[in-house]
Amino acid sequence: MYQFKDEYRTGIDSIDEEHKKLFEIADRAYVTLMDDFITDKYDYIVDILKELKEYAATHFKHEEEYMRGIRYKKLFSHKALHEDFIEKISEYDLDKVDENQKQAILDILEFLNDWLVHHILEEDKLIGQQ
Repeated sequence: MYQFKDEYRTGIDSIDEEHKKLFEIADRAYVTLMDDFITDKYDYIVDILKELKEYAATHFKHEEEYMRGIRYKKLFSHKALHEDFIEKISEYDLDKVDENQKQAILDILEFLNDWLVHHILEEDKLIGQQ
């Protein structure tokens, strides 16, 4: 369901490759949600959140280094958006995740859908246009 499309390309190959990986993590969350053979999804959700946080932090570092290199004028506001993302992922209460695993995955997917689509289309594509 989550697939990196040409419309998400920024024109910066290294950033686009890292965006693809974020879509792969989101897709794994979706596959986990839909897999009826996994009755207890808690460990999967924890792994997805951990990978998402770690990979996003690495990606954001690379993206911010690129923006510094081209003297991107919106670097600081863009960096604040990245910090908001990491904060949101870090705020997941794992006890609540365990209590309602399906809702937790749905919340994660909704957040990722909004972030990936809107952030890339409305923010990251501007980097490639500078």
